Amino acid sequence: MKTKLFAILLLAGSSLFARTHFTVGIGVGFGGYGYGYYAPPPLPPVVAYRPPCPGPGYAWINGYWVPSRPRYAWRAGYWARPPYVRAYWVAPRYYGHRYYRGYWRR
Repeated sequence: MKTKLFAILLLAGSSLFARTHFTVGIGVGFGGYGYGYYAPPPLPPVVAYRPPCPGPGYAWINGYWVPSRPRYAWRAGYWARPPYVRAYWVAPRYYGHRYYRGYWRR
């Protein structure tokens, strides 16, 4: 009886020191400048000259600051054609230290 108990305790105790032969890893990330945590918003928009419209059907996109690693880069305003009829540009914005990309909306 003592031998069996000793063998069971020895077997159970030795399993506490056994090492596993596999690992599990999880990677989490996000891409682009779409949505992420950035430093406080940059300086106010730069005042710039708006060139004449290149033709009918174009919409003016005001310049805006774009996150570029730890800093911000100024993206100058430009004329663009909306991707579909009655679309309008929603400017990029900063809310709660988060940057939200600009996009076309119906």
